[in-house]
Amino acid sequence: MSKIFGFTGNDDFCPGGPIYSNPKDSSLFLSLGNHVDVYFPSRKRSRISAPFVFSEERLQKKKKASIDVLPDECLFEIFRRLPAEERSASACVSKRWLMLLSNIRQEELCSEKTSASLKSEDDIAEEKGEDQEIETQGYLSRSLEGKKATDVRLAAIAVGAASRGGLGKLSIRGSNSGRGVTNLGLKAIAHGCPSLRVLSLWNMTSVGDEVLCEIADGCHLLEKLDLCQCPAISDKALFAIAKNCPNLTELTIESCSNIGNAGLQAVGRSCPNLKSVSIKNCSLVGDQGIAGLVSSTSFVLSKVKLQALNITDVSLAVIGHYGKSITDLALTSLPAVSERGFWVMGNGPGLQKLKSLTITSCQGVTDVGLEAVGKGSPNLRQFCLRKSSFVSDNGLVAFARAAGSLESLQLEECHRITQFGFFGALANCGTKLKALSLVCCLGIKDLNVGLPQLSPCESLKSLCIRNCPGFGNASLNVLGKLCPQLQHVDFSGLEGVTDSGLLSFLESCEAGLAKVNLSGCVNLTDKVVSAMAESHGWTLEMLNLEGCVKISDVGLVAIADDCPLLSELDVSRCAITDFGLAALARANHLNLQILSLSGCSLITDKSMAALGKTGQTLVGLNLQHCKAISNSTVDRLLGELWRCDILS
Repeated sequence: MSKIFGFTGNDDFCPGGPIYSNPKDSSLFLSLGNHVDVYFPSRKRSRISAPFVFSEERLQKKKKASIDVLPDECLFEIFRRLPAEERSASACVSKRWLMLLSNIRQEELCSEKTSASLKSEDDIAEEKGEDQEIETQGYLSRSLEGKKATDVRLAAIAVGAASRGGLGKLSIRGSNSGRGVTNLGLKAIAHGCPSLRVLSLWNMTSVGDEVLCEIADGCHLLEKLDLCQCPAISDKALFAIAKNCPNLTELTIESCSNIGNAGLQAVGRSCPNLKSVSIKNCSLVGDQGIAGLVSSTSFVLSKVKLQALNITDVSLAVIGHYGKSITDLALTSLPAVSERGFWVMGNGPGLQKLKSLTITSCQGVTDVGLEAVGKGSPNLRQFCLRKSSFVSDNGLVAFARAAGSLESLQLEECHRITQFGFFGALANCGTKLKALSLVCCLGIKDLNVGLPQLSPCESLKSLCIRNCPGFGNASLNVLGKLCPQLQHVDFSGLEGVTDSGLLSFLESCEAGLAKVNLSGCVNLTDKVVSAMAESHGWTLEMLNLEGCVKISDVGLVAIADDCPLLSELDVSRCAITDFGLAALARANHLNLQILSLSGCSLITDKSMAALGKTGQTLVGLNLQHCKAISNSTVDRLLGELWRCDILS
C-alpha cells in the first residue's frame, strides 16, 4: 500500500505487466484534434504535449469508476491519514466507508505530523494544542433503545464522536429483533472511543465475551459498567475488564447467567478504585465470588446491593468483617441466608460506617438478627425493612433503642408489627429521628387500650402511615401527642379515620403543617378541611384530598380564604362544583401551580372563566374524566393557558 502513495513516476506502476493488452490502441483515447504529439512508451505514464479534451459525461463515469474499484486496503490507508474532522465527513459518503472508518483503531491513525501535511501552517498552529485533548475528554453521551440500537448507528457514533469531544457515556437497551446490536457494532466503539467512561448494555443477547474484551483493550478509562440480561457474557469478559480497566468504580450485573465467582474475584483483585457493586439474579454467583470481591476491596467499597443470589450466611459474615467502608447496603430476596447470618454480620467490626440499610424479603432476618445489626451500626441513618414475616414488636423496639443515630425508619408489609411496636419504636428512636413510614402493615389494630407513658419525639418532622386499614382515631390521637413538631403527614388510604380523630391530631400539631396527603380517607368531611385551613393555613403548601368524596365547595372556600402559600392542590373525585372553583378564582392571594380536578363530574363549562383566571399561575392542570366539560372548552383553555400543561 505504501507503494501507491510513494509512487514518483520513475518506476513501474504495474510491474507485473501493462494494464491494457494493447496500450496503443486508438480506441482507448479521446480525439485530441489536429497537430497533437503524443509520446507513449510501453508500460510508462503518458507524456502529453497538448491538453486532453474530456467530455463531462466521460469524466463523471471515470471518477465513479475510480472510487468503486479502490480496494478496502487503499481506502484504509487514505482514511487513517485524514484529520478527525475529515474522517467524520467521509463517513457520510456510503455505508462501506462508514464501516471501514469505524474499524480503524486509535493507534492505527497516522501521527499528527503525517496528518498535518494536508493542512496549512496556520491550521497546524491553531489545532496543535487542542486535538489530542478534545479526542480524549469524553464529553458526549449517547443512548440507543429498541429498534434504534443497530450496528450502523454504533459505527456512526464511533466515527462522529472523535471530532466532537469524544464519547464518554454509552447506553444501549436492545431488543429481540434480528437487526439488533451485535459484536460488530460494539467493536467500532472499542476501536474508536478510547475516552469511553460509562457503558450500559441491556438485553443484548447477541453480544459476547469477544467484544467486551475488545472494549476493555481499547477503553482503558472505563469507570462504570452495567450489564443486564447479557447471557453470552461470562467470566472471561470480566477478566479482561479487571486487567485493562483499573479505573473501574461501579459494577452492575443483572440476569447474566454465565457470570460467576471467578469474574467477581478478578474484579476485586485488579480494580483498586471499585466503590459500588450491584449483583442481581446471577445463578452462578455464590459465597466465593461475594467474599472475594468484598474482602479485596475492603477499604474502598462503599455501596453493595445483593438481590436474588444463591449466597448463604458466609457472605453476610464477610460483609460484617471486611465491609469497613460500606455506607449503603441493600439485601433483597436471599432465601439461603438465616438468622445466624444477620447476627454474625451485626456482631462483626465491618459496619461502623454503614449509613443506609435496606432489607427486603429476607426470611432470615428476625428479632435477634435485627437487634445485632442495630448495635453493630452506630452511624446508621436510614433503615428500611420490607416484607418481613418474623420481625415482631420486641425486635423493632430493640433495634430502635440500639440504633441511636437513626434519622429515617421505613416499615412495609411487616405484618407482625402492631401498634405497641410502632409506638415503642417511636418513643425509643432517640432524638435524631426525622422521618417515619408505615405502609401496608396489617398487624396494626386500632385497639383502645392504655399505653405506657411515652416521651414525645420532638425531632420527627415527616410521618407516613399509608394503607394500614387498622389504623384509626384512637391511634391517631396518641400519635398527635407523641409527635407535636410534624410538618409533613401522609395518611392516604386510612379509611377508618374520621373527623374526630383527625381534628384531635390537628390540635396537637404545634409547628404548622406544610404538606398533607389525605387521599382515600373517604370518611373525612369539610369540617376537617376548614379546621386545617384555619389552624395551618399560613404554612400549608401542598394538600391532597383525592377520593375524599364527602368534601365539597365548603372546604374549597375555606382553602381559598385561609391558605395563601398553597401551591399544589388535588381535589380529584371530590364533590366540587362550579361554585367552589369560582371561590378559588376570587382568591387573588393564591399562587397555585398544580391543580387536579380529575373525576369531578359536577364541574361544567361554566367554570371556563374561573379556570382561566386561576390558570394564570398554573404549570399543571388535570381535567381528566371531567365529563361535563366539553372538548371546545378544553381547546380554549389550551389556547389561553399556553404555559400550563393540561391533561384532559
